[in-house]
Amino acid sequence: MRKLLILALVGLAAQLIDGSLGMAYGLTSSTLLLVAGVAPAAASASVHLAEIGTTLAAGVAHWRFGNVDWRVVTRIALPGAIGAFAGATLLSSISTESAAPWMAGILLTLGAYLLVRFARPLRTDRVGGRLRGRFLGPLGLVAGFVDATGGGGWGPVATPALLVSGRMEPRKVIGSVDTAEFVVAGAASVGFLIGLGTEGFLLPTVAALLVGGLIAAPLAAWLVRIVPAQLLGAAVGGVIVLTNARTLIRSAELGGPARPAVYALLAAGWLAALVLAVRALRRTRRARAGAGNTSAPASLAVPADVTVASASAFDDAVPAELAGTGTPNPR
Repeated sequence: MRKLLILALVGLAAQLIDGSLGMAYGLTSSTLLLVAGVAPAAASASVHLAEIGTTLAAGVAHWRFGNVDWRVVTRIALPGAIGAFAGATLLSSISTESAAPWMAGILLTLGAYLLVRFARPLRTDRVGGRLRGRFLGPLGLVAGFVDATGGGGWGPVATPALLVSGRMEPRKVIGSVDTAEFVVAGAASVGFLIGLGTEGFLLPTVAALLVGGLIAAPLAAWLVRIVPAQLLGAAVGGVIVLTNARTLIRSAELGGPARPAVYALLAAGWLAALVLAVRALRRTRRARAGAGNTSAPASLAVPADVTVASASAFDDAVPAELAGTGTPNPR
């Protein structure tokens, strides 16, 4: 009972992070399950099965609020499903000893990616136009494959790529990626079912993750008003890097003074990323406050429905309307 409660808290924490950043549910859940001793394939299979429920709820909510671009969903979901099925089949065929460092390496890389992405200042340029299928198809294929083999990665791969293009509103990027993930999670679950059988799914774990995620879904909207997503992204990235570095160090049988030196180096990098994230956040707030005190052109006006979560997630190509607000942003 205690273990199920802990797993429910894992699902709750993962959904809070995902709801605030538009990504990292699978990364967080898989990382914590690996730390708890769950086999890599079983961890990824259980997380994806739970995601069928959480992504369905998220997709319906995004659809009701008008956050879904169905053209993008249809062009990214099918390739994503193919990549996820292939990734699940591959991971199912690898032994636990071989899969653990592979999965930890993918998660560590994605965690480092989060650190770098959320430590950088926001930009205010935007490009017009529509996203082409020849871009969306390969993106979905790669994101789906990484997601299944790493236990997470659909959001961290697909969301930033679409945001950087600057051709979609941030809220529609997050809503479309979350909606398409329902198909990706289903395809990955089928792949794990074929490769592992029903015993590959830890149903109590799935239920606990699902319950925690469903409880956290409405709380995420409250959390994003309290914690800046840029700081949350840097913090989560550091946790993912350190926890998966532990698995890689153990697999490499690194001992002696080298092990604490590696941990110290990673911790220093995490601290540096947090400092940079704080500085970037302050610069962004000062710029927005300054723009609010001047006569900004109409193209820089912020729509009322643009959320803090969307603005914070859009690091490389935040649309111009996020550069200023009608009133100064309180610090």
